Amino acid sequence: MNARLAVLLAFWPLAAMPQGFAGLGTDAEGFALPQPEPVFDFPADHGSHPDYRIEWWYLTANLDGADGWEYGLQWTLFRSALAPEAGEGWTAPQVWMGHAAVTTPERHFFTERLARGGIGQAGVEATPFAAWIDDWQLAGTDFDTLRMTATGPDFGYDVQLTAEGPLVFHGDRGYSVKSAEGQASYYYSQPFYALAGTLTLPEGEIAVTGSAWLDREWSSQPLAETQTGWDWFSLSFDTGDKLMGFRLRQTDGADYTSATWIEADGSTTAYPDGAFTADPLETAQVAGREVPVHWRVTLPDRGVDVTVEAMNDRAWMTTSIAYWEGPVIVSGSHRGRGYLEMTGYE
Repeated sequence: MNARLAVLLAFWPLAAMPQGFAGLGTDAEGFALPQPEPVFDFPADHGSHPDYRIEWWYLTANLDGADGWEYGLQWTLFRSALAPEAGEGWTAPQVWMGHAAVTTPERHFFTERLARGGIGQAGVEATPFAAWIDDWQLAGTDFDTLRMTATGPDFGYDVQLTAEGPLVFHGDRGYSVKSAEGQASYYYSQPFYALAGTLTLPEGEIAVTGSAWLDREWSSQPLAETQTGWDWFSLSFDTGDKLMGFRLRQTDGADYTSATWIEADGSTTAYPDGAFTADPLETAQVAGREVPVHWRVTLPDRGVDVTVEAMNDRAWMTTSIAYWEGPVIVSGSHRGRGYLEMTGYE
């Protein structure tokens, strides 16, 4: 069995399990669980947390090209622990999955990498910061200044990221509750990266500038068994303010929601279940399924009542665990751009 197939089979049970989307509602016996009132330790917490079952470093960006077009960019590294025990080399229980994508108004390019932990093929180091899988990297002397690279069969990118604001923490100081039953994760973001660099597409190289948003999250059972998927929004408004909001869909037809309002200076306000709403307005046929691509999003406490529309309806990631991820355009009470991730649409 080759190494790639071995890693795919390691991830496959997560995709097949019925307990919450991708098995994220399965029992976490033996793994550490997030606790209220967390105390973060930086730069150490930029690195990996192998005592927890699932973790990711997730970056999306809205870009302007020198050719006059708008683009979206994604770079994600996922870590999943097969067991709570430690190990060395091929016995290490960590498996890694990387996703990279570039979205244009007309096309969506994406690719996937899979790796087994313990052999140096993928990993994350906190100081100096480096996250990698094969030749893809997100790395720098610290978390504020990073170089990010990835290549696929028909695209690639090489960009620089510079933080222009502080880290922000979601939920209660980084303890983000995901269900009425109390499932939770540790969750913080750096939503203030300025980006500059180059995309490589079939037609050639394109110089780009823009803004990027990096999410850091880890847990061992982030969903309830009855939660079938989520719709996650990261919106950056022309005023400089930002909004993170998600709804988790449940088998009984109800939703669980949460949101964070981020001021232009980085100060935050957390909003509990029910304060934020996201309602589909229009769907499209994508990869043989109906996927919402036009939304109404509200946060009444901040006067937010906006429509959020996909830049490209067909931003479907046909990866080991499939989902929709792409740039969006925001209009209404606030104008801007952002990113939308949707999972669990079968």
